[in-house]
Amino acid sequence: MDAREKRIYKVTLTGTAVNALLIIFKFIAGIVGRSSAMTADAVHSLSDFITDAIVLIFVKIAGKPSDKSHDYGHGKYETLATVVIGLILVAAGIGLMVNGISQVIHSINGEVLPRPGLIALVVALMSIASKEWLYRFTVKVGRDTDSQIVIANAWHHRSDAISSVGTLIGIAGAMFLGSNWRILDPIAAVIVSFFIIKSGYDIIRPAVSELLEASLPEAQEKEIISLASSIPGIGNIHNLRTRRIGNIIAIEFHAKMDGKLTLSEAHTLATRAEDLIKQHFGPKTIVTIHMEPLPTT
Repeated sequence: MDAREKRIYKVTLTGTAVNALLIIFKFIAGIVGRSSAMTADAVHSLSDFITDAIVLIFVKIAGKPSDKSHDYGHGKYETLATVVIGLILVAAGIGLMVNGISQVIHSINGEVLPRPGLIALVVALMSIASKEWLYRFTVKVGRDTDSQIVIANAWHHRSDAISSVGTLIGIAGAMFLGSNWRILDPIAAVIVSFFIIKSGYDIIRPAVSELLEASLPEAQEKEIISLASSIPGIGNIHNLRTRRIGNIIAIEFHAKMDGKLTLSEAHTLATRAEDLIKQHFGPKTIVTIHMEPLPTT
């Protein structure tokens, strides 16, 4: 296991341990404290726990080296896992929304919702603090290791913290504003569920683009052309093709060179361009350069 995988495993295992404790505390608080919002929040934490397990499994697979059936490695498994995390987020958000709407309808029809207990309020505060810390810790590791799946998991932590904020508002309103305001508990759950669904969509969209072989952003492609063109003797970069393979970038392009150069000299120029690009985009970047001779005069 390399240093990158170790950091990913460490941060994910930390999140798994925190989520396991929160699941227990939230379910107890939801049941004992008679809070539907807290129970729904517990379900959301359970989805976090599941995504942590997915990260642990898929990052291990994605870290496997190239083989006969995967010439470009296994990085797309990491991308696939990112999509799965996004789908779980969307599913969790829809579940929270349906449950909240049901509670709101019952309240409008005259049903008096139970007053949440103090334990639900305390656990909501604890959840906000712990999940926000997990988000900051996880997103830093994700950016340092250039891992989309870890960044996606970090946003899942953030969405759980936001969910707990909504839960806190609902519980506090239901506790201190009287029975007529207990509808705030399920209303908060509905509002928060919308943002959870949006977070899932924002995670799924770029990952799906990667699975569909989308090119790198135009700004990065311009950087590639600029880097290659900066090598004296290389010009007219064209037929540029780019894509992401998990945390690795694959780059292919054609470059014009002096037709009088020997094969060895042309190869040296191409190697210099390749090394420069790897310095900028990472040592694992896959660079393929097709050399073409400039027309002789």
